[in-house]
Amino acid sequence: MMEKILFLLSSNSFIRILLIAVTLDTILGVLRAIKEHKFNSCVGIDGAIRKAAMLFSVCLLMATDVIMHINMIGMVPEKYIQIIGIQKLGICEFFCLLFILYEAVSILKNMTLCGLPVPARIKKWIQKFLEDMTEELPEDTESK
Repeated sequence: MMEKILFLLSSNSFIRILLIAVTLDTILGVLRAIKEHKFNSCVGIDGAIRKAAMLFSVCLLMATDVIMHINMIGMVPEKYIQIIGIQKLGICEFFCLLFILYEAVSILKNMTLCGLPVPARIKKWIQKFLEDMTEELPEDTESK
């Protein structure tokens, strides 16, 4: 069974996309810290623990999928199912989608704070989202 889980982990597109997102977010986070001259080991360790826990959860969820054969496709609107082009959505893939969205917001936040070009509409959405949900984005980023 372990071989099957490892094979599914290595061949799953959702997990590959999540790994790319985690890597890109980590790189942009480091570049942001370099730009702001704010290397903080506590923040870095917290982020690393969060990402490691995310990836560990994905592994355990894949094992759960192998054992239980759960299909959560009904929780995703039909429009998105057609766009993604999937027939089955296990617990692992469902949480991968959530984690990918979380990482995408973090990537866009880091892009904004690094001074990379981000469309104004997306930048405003990020600022509003982060103001409502976290205290991560300083208010003066509009002027940057």
